[in-house]
Amino acid sequence: MSKQPGRTPLYKQIREYVLDNIIRMSWLPDERIPSENELAARFRVSRITIKNALSALMEEGIIYRIQGKGSFVAKDKSGEVPVYSSSPSGRLVAYLMPRLDNRFTARLLNGIENQLAEEGYHLLFSETGDSQEAEKELMTRMVQLHVKGVIIYPSHGQTYNEEILKLILNGFPVVVVDRYLKGVETNYVSSDHSEGAFDACSHLIQLGHRRIGFVSTKPEGTTSIEDRLNGYERGLFEHSILIDRHMRLMNLDRKKVNMIYTEGMGDTDSKEQIKLFLRNNPDITALLAVNTAVGLTLMEAVKEMSIRIPEDLSVVFLDDYELSSFTAVPPTCVSQEEYSVGREAVKLLVSIMENPRQKRRKVVVPTRLIVRASTAPVNPCSMASEEASSAIKIEKA
Repeated sequence: MSKQPGRTPLYKQIREYVLDNIIRMSWLPDERIPSENELAARFRVSRITIKNALSALMEEGIIYRIQGKGSFVAKDKSGEVPVYSSSPSGRLVAYLMPRLDNRFTARLLNGIENQLAEEGYHLLFSETGDSQEAEKELMTRMVQLHVKGVIIYPSHGQTYNEEILKLILNGFPVVVVDRYLKGVETNYVSSDHSEGAFDACSHLIQLGHRRIGFVSTKPEGTTSIEDRLNGYERGLFEHSILIDRHMRLMNLDRKKVNMIYTEGMGDTDSKEQIKLFLRNNPDITALLAVNTAVGLTLMEAVKEMSIRIPEDLSVVFLDDYELSSFTAVPPTCVSQEEYSVGREAVKLLVSIMENPRQKRRKVVVPTRLIVRASTAPVNPCSMASEEASSAIKIEKA
């Protein structure tokens, strides 16, 4: 049982057990659920208690009874389990996202909320803490609250989500934003991560840079990172520049790097990794930072090495930074147009809720390159800082 006796009436515990199995699709429409005797034995209660629990579910239209055969999972005219239908007055939509701690996530939420208001819906929002387990639990809870649809920003490193798949197979309206799930074919809205990185790389090449590096947290199957890496490599390839995998640093710890948002300063271990990377690649003249947290940490590390931006090293963030005007060197950024992504996600969800049988769609929102002070033409006289150059000489000696 999900709760201890004495805290919740037994018939309610049994109702929740049956409801949970239906929501998780353990029992499908028109499938027979366990008999009263089986449930009574499982919960060690009388059949009267079981009857009370099942009667409540029958009144709600969640199950139906056939005399002499037992109780079965109900479905509506569209074949959908009633538990997935909204409440009569409900115009409620759920949005789940890993965290709300930076401009990107705040603007994405703002776009979703504003578009929902225009469409006449209300928002039920929750953070998952970037936990796949919390994400699954919250999705189940949102459906129990009779939301009409769900927008979800998947947790980091997730390639497959059983709960999303169950909802999709049951015809429940779901839209995934920013990161798609390779193991689940679903409706999806995202920035054009690949093209944004391609534009950033092309911008640096036009400035004369040929030794361009890529700095990132561990991808761990996160498609937005993989797509940005793809755009970077495509930029090099299409400009006939050799792709050198030694010029990638892609093992930064995401949680440590993100601490710059809460602590106001870059993680020491992450900065040391960046410094070592630059010492090992003294001919790098430009870098792409996969997101704002990585970019800010990178700029701190570079400053500590006495490498000048952009005189010695050009830097592009593959996310925009809202405080650019307050930094010593405002960074050139790729705006992911996250506000528009949020609005487009709602438009797609509303379309699905109104016509659930339509073909699944992928909506890609164009990005925008914002050129600021962190990029400049390559300086042939200053390919690396004095610290990096001296470190290489010591190693050769």
